[in-house]
Amino acid sequence: MTIPTETALLMTISGKSYAEKLAHLSDRFAHMNRHEHDLEAIQEAVYLYRQLVVDDPDTFNAALASSLNNLCKCLSNLGHRERALQAINEAVDLHRQCTVNRPDSFNAHLAESLNLFAGCLADLGHREHGLGVIEEAVDLYRQLAADHPKAFDMYLASSLHNFSHCLSYLGRRERALQAIQEAVNLRRKCAVYRPDDFDKYFAASLTILTTRLSNLGHHERALEAGCEAVGLYRQLAADYPGIYDADLAWSLVELSICFSELAQIEHALELIEEAVNLYRQLATDRPDRLTPNLAPSLIHLSRCLSDIGHHEHSLEVIQEAADLYRQLAPECALFRLQ
Repeated sequence: MTIPTETALLMTISGKSYAEKLAHLSDRFAHMNRHEHDLEAIQEAVYLYRQLVVDDPDTFNAALASSLNNLCKCLSNLGHRERALQAINEAVDLHRQCTVNRPDSFNAHLAESLNLFAGCLADLGHREHGLGVIEEAVDLYRQLAADHPKAFDMYLASSLHNFSHCLSYLGRRERALQAIQEAVNLRRKCAVYRPDDFDKYFAASLTILTTRLSNLGHHERALEAGCEAVGLYRQLAADYPGIYDADLAWSLVELSICFSELAQIEHALELIEEAVNLYRQLATDRPDRLTPNLAPSLIHLSRCLSDIGHHEHSLEVIQEAADLYRQLAPECALFRLQ
């Protein structure tokens, strides 16, 4: 066994300390949505951890993997999807190595990396591959939640939420509904004892449940879930002005669709008008992110107006939607509207 020199030890301690500070700084930048600064800090942390891993992989592989997780999140937020996928793929491999000898310590970290990996694969259209990855994450979180429900129920719910998305995109609607229903049940339980932390996640899963139920023709149950989701988002939007308006608009659209399916057009029209007004305000400030939500909402508004005989207004609204789609993707605007 080689005994490191005093200089080598000091360099290791110094490098470790600096890498930890950079990782912490990256977290702060991420929390403030300062993604460019976040990227600079986390890239440097990853670079330092790579150097430390060369000399002592057993000690620093886990820290490198965690930094790669954060690098993946940052790159995804900046739209660098291929690079994000590369980072999280490496993190998964490192966490798998860590779990070989210490599964109890690292299974949770592996599950987190798998969750991120599945999201990156989905973003790039690799949904079949992503399905296997997210299913592995769900299985790991189930084991962890069975032993420590208060610690891991929320993470199991998150992975089930993502699992439902993947299943739905692949046309497996019944399983997608089962997954999101389980996520809703878990998030309802979490929201009981920590509403300030979990109501936003609970509302998101309820909105997805609304969509899943509606797609399978369970319109009454969809209406119930949608009303609950809108109620939660209204409260969140009132408590945190400007933060949850986009989420409220999304839930209003889904609830409006439920009322339309039940031929309650007046209620549907009222809700979709409120959603469109919210999206208009939001699109003024953040057109790149929220205009894509405004356009399909206008289409639903147009249908509601047509259903109650307001054909001229309906035509004006659908023309506005068509103009927005041309701005978003000129080559496929007409295809999307057909």
